[in-house]
Amino acid sequence: MSDTPVQRDFSNTRPLPQIQSNPHYEKLGGEPAIVQLVERFYFHMNTLPEAAGIRAMHEADLTHTKQVLVKFLGEWLGGPKVYSPERGHPRLRMKHSMFAIGPAERDAWMLCMKQAMTDVVPDPALRQQLEQAFFKTADFIRNDQGSNHA
Repeated sequence: MSDTPVQRDFSNTRPLPQIQSNPHYEKLGGEPAIVQLVERFYFHMNTLPEAAGIRAMHEADLTHTKQVLVKFLGEWLGGPKVYSPERGHPRLRMKHSMFAIGPAERDAWMLCMKQAMTDVVPDPALRQQLEQAFFKTADFIRNDQGSNHA
């Protein structure tokens, strides 16, 4: 056995293309589509009887809330980092801890988001991917006794 290090030729090696960890922002249509999604989401929250309980958790004027959600979703979906520099780590569970959130609230939130996605996202495969991601996050925010996170 030789103590001579093995020489390898890496001259033809090219760097791998950067892998975007979350391409949903671009697939969705960027900020204009996210603004539409948020508008439709709160439209449904304001109009669906099943969402009355979660609507009551919000201020009457949703202007600021909508702006924050647009920034959060943009970053969460793989877009520009606008939310974090302004507001820090999302800490979604902590920021929602003053509200009782169980399966009914999660499901009402998901109903509004699914309706908004039906209105805004034409690609069924993308809608399904987003629905799964939204459900995982909405379920994580639960703080009831039946939650694995409480």
